[in-house]
Amino acid sequence: MSSVNTGSGLSAMSPARLGVLVMLAGMFLFAVNDAVGKYLVASYSVGQVLLLRSAVALVILLPFLVKSGIGPIFSAERPWLQFARVVFSTAEVFCFYWAVYYLPLADVMTYWLAAPIYVAALSPFLLREKVGAIRWAAIAIGFIGVLIALAPSGEVNPLAILVSVVGTLAFALMVITGRTLRGTPDTVLVFFQIGGALVAGLILTPFGWVTPTAGDFVLLGTLGVVAMLAHICVNRAVKLADAAIVAPLQYTLLPWAIVLGYLFFGDLPRPMTLIGATIIIASGFIIFIRENRAKRPPTRKRA
Repeated sequence: MSSVNTGSGLSAMSPARLGVLVMLAGMFLFAVNDAVGKYLVASYSVGQVLLLRSAVALVILLPFLVKSGIGPIFSAERPWLQFARVVFSTAEVFCFYWAVYYLPLADVMTYWLAAPIYVAALSPFLLREKVGAIRWAAIAIGFIGVLIALAPSGEVNPLAILVSVVGTLAFALMVITGRTLRGTPDTVLVFFQIGGALVAGLILTPFGWVTPTAGDFVLLGTLGVVAMLAHICVNRAVKLADAAIVAPLQYTLLPWAIVLGYLFFGDLPRPMTLIGATIIIASGFIIFIRENRAKRPPTRKRA
């Protein structure tokens, strides 16, 4: 006879399963954020989107900073590395919004999903992490998928593809510098990240300011709210479940990008993009599995 579960709903759910649901919610929120961003950059400059999005996100973040104390902001470790991370994060978000103006959402999302491959490839040189033969093979396969996804056609803007590659590399470098700055509180890292985008928006906005309508102003502010909620979901997910369980769920961004891109913009990804995305995702799963196994403590042999 099977046991009866007397609990119900989320209260009876294991932390790992709850972590999966929270991660899936975070990925959906990121997809919504990206779709709204694509809609807005069709009417407003990337600088203006960065400015208003970051301003709202900063307003939301400030109470958490005040509660935890603002001292760590002024005493953050390795200031030059913090500055480099801000440069990478700002370049990444700028490139993303610029690219989605010219390319289908699913295409751009495919390029960004290759970031774990770049991280794995650069980590031996920048972080001195060991990468075995199987992971190197997975990295090589992933790069093949990237090349297939990037294969230009007459309908694709080559400059937009180049900007996508730069943005993906910036994202990977942001992740790597984030690993190096493990001692910095999450709220401080997020504050610097939002602050960098805010400064970039302040610099760029005067060159392309368009007074938003009331509805678009709400959407511009919503970008900051949704992005903050998405980050909260991801941070909570990795605390509820192992990273090896929830990290591969980032690939659910692609089907959401395909659905939202088609529903709101009539975009369909190119066949070569889908083929490349499949190879990239397969490579990413191999890398995640190998990294998870590498982190496990060695088992003792019984006498």
